[in-house]
Amino acid sequence: MLHYAVIFFVIALIAAVLGFSGIAGAASNIAWILFVVFLVLAVISMFRKRT
Repeated sequence: MLHYAVIFFVIALIAAVLGFSGIAGAASNIAWILFVVFLVLAVISMFRKRT
């Protein structure tokens, strides 16, 4: 999931450089959502392995 977040972040950077602000905004939002989901799942996984 972190891999997909990085891919969407790179897409957002490339779109921003090329001037596609709508695509850049959408890709950055998707990247942010995927990163937050990754963090939540990582924390849940870390707590489950401790018990």
